[in-house]
Amino acid sequence: MDECRSITGFLLREAGAVEKPARYLGEEVNSCRKDHSAVRLRCVFAYPDVYEVGISNTGIQVLYELVNRRSDALAERVYMPWTDMQERMAAAGIPLFTLESRKPVRDFHLLGITLQHELTYSNAIRMLRLAGIPVRGEERGEDDPLVAGGGPGAFNPEPLAEAFDFLLLGDGEEAVGEILDLLLELRERGASREESLRALAGIPGVYVPSLYRPVYLESGEVASIERSRGAPWPVIRRVVEDLDRFPLPSRPVVPYLEAVHDRCNVELFRGCTRGCRFCQAGMVQRPVRERSQGCLLRWGVEALEATGHDELSLASLSSTDYRGIGELLERMRAELGGRRVRISLPSMRTDRFSLELAEKLGEGRRSGLTFAPEAGSPRIRRSANKDLGEEDLKSVLRAAYEAGWRRVKLYYMIGFPGETDEDVGSIARSVFSALRGERGEKLAGMRVTVSLSTLVPKPHTPLQWAPQLGMEETRRRQQLLKDVLRSRQVELRWHQAEMSYLEGLLSRGDRRLFPVLLKAAERGRGFENWSELFDWEVWEKALREEGLDPSFYVERERGRDEVFPWEHLSGGVRRDFLWSEYQKYWRGEPTPDCRWGDCSRCGACPRGEV
Repeated sequence: MDECRSITGFLLREAGAVEKPARYLGEEVNSCRKDHSAVRLRCVFAYPDVYEVGISNTGIQVLYELVNRRSDALAERVYMPWTDMQERMAAAGIPLFTLESRKPVRDFHLLGITLQHELTYSNAIRMLRLAGIPVRGEERGEDDPLVAGGGPGAFNPEPLAEAFDFLLLGDGEEAVGEILDLLLELRERGASREESLRALAGIPGVYVPSLYRPVYLESGEVASIERSRGAPWPVIRRVVEDLDRFPLPSRPVVPYLEAVHDRCNVELFRGCTRGCRFCQAGMVQRPVRERSQGCLLRWGVEALEATGHDELSLASLSSTDYRGIGELLERMRAELGGRRVRISLPSMRTDRFSLELAEKLGEGRRSGLTFAPEAGSPRIRRSANKDLGEEDLKSVLRAAYEAGWRRVKLYYMIGFPGETDEDVGSIARSVFSALRGERGEKLAGMRVTVSLSTLVPKPHTPLQWAPQLGMEETRRRQQLLKDVLRSRQVELRWHQAEMSYLEGLLSRGDRRLFPVLLKAAERGRGFENWSELFDWEVWEKALREEGLDPSFYVERERGRDEVFPWEHLSGGVRRDFLWSEYQKYWRGEPTPDCRWGDCSRCGACPRGEV
């Protein structure tokens, strides 16, 4: 209690001295504050980025509400303090604290950190240090919290695996209850930390890194991954088959300041079988599981009424692939009546968009539309299994234009294996062609933002064997587009080559990178995904000191039988299927979407053919 008062006093003193003090105040609308003495298990969910980014994460909101519905447990939240607040906390001796109770994070039983993106990994390390929790799991004592991880990064957490006591692969809605039930039982019988971790490893989807040890060849490749007796092989991700059983948050927390996604989010479905060969989410989230229209209508209206938001986002990997999306939009409009609520689809396929859909979306307040052609070249799109015709983008912009839309964002990537300068230049040609419309006329007043990223091959995808572009070549290809993609109608944005390179390093890295992460987290300022704070020289120096060549992880093509650092972790799709898809990439052969045709025998569907 004394430390809680000390933290409150610190906030009162420092509120006027830091940027956006509302990040740290807590007490938001719909936040849940429970009596710590009335529960047996205290959890805190952490997002390793600044408050206005993390508050938009739906996964944390779902788990937060699920845990707080229980009478025997509570959940609170913490986000990464901005650099100015970190400095003041260090000077005053204030540890990382939660928003709800302002208690130190180290006083909780379970700390769950979501790993949404590789460029937040150094922040995850810094959060442990700010909390006063030993960074290495093996150095923690019986009174330290168990540190858990989840999110996309859990499918290859090896660069920072030593910081976690356990991680959960896949869907968390069912697993979180099983984990809490087991932890309560273990605490009741006074189990040790080691006993608890071995017991947790018995829950499907739970990965305990300390039970596995990589062995390396002289070449630097992984020779094998050894496991302790009784440890599962492989650890198979969790899949919630019936999403309707787990309601979306009915009372999402409403932030005090504008969030990056300042709206209510409703997940239409989970999974994607389009089979884009670069997309990790499309592989590890299979099979497709849709929520019913009735549940979506009820949860959407509840969330809007509980928050006062004026936008409802119908989110999924490809929202327009929801069966009956047009009917759902009509029912949403009827249910919302005359409210000025904008309904948005943040992820849309160009081949599923139409004038009718554009008009339905445009009935409320308008914002921009976003599409992801990914590549301008038909050859590269075929290889990537992104089967879009040359006329699809023209049709999309024409439909949007006729329905009154004037702002569109297009996502493209460079760095596909086998890509030529001609393929890069085709991005500009496709954009300019689309702006002339289907009949060659100019779409006057239409503004297009082209967001250009560099392909980062991800684990558990067909391109996990592929090399990534080096930094110099990335900058050269970016310049090709900068030179030609100039127009009053087009704005080009691109990612720093060094940031994409670091993402690639951590994406397919192994445990030898952990000391590099520790040094970078200590010497840098964190927030590697913020360009104004990113410092590649910090990482270069740490890599040199550890004797590691980053090109080994980033720019090297892997052999068919190479053992990956994540070999013991299963995203559900079989390795031989991924390899066959990689070969199809080079041959430019398509794989049809199994949702609308024959089973592709990928292994992800528990009742499908294997």
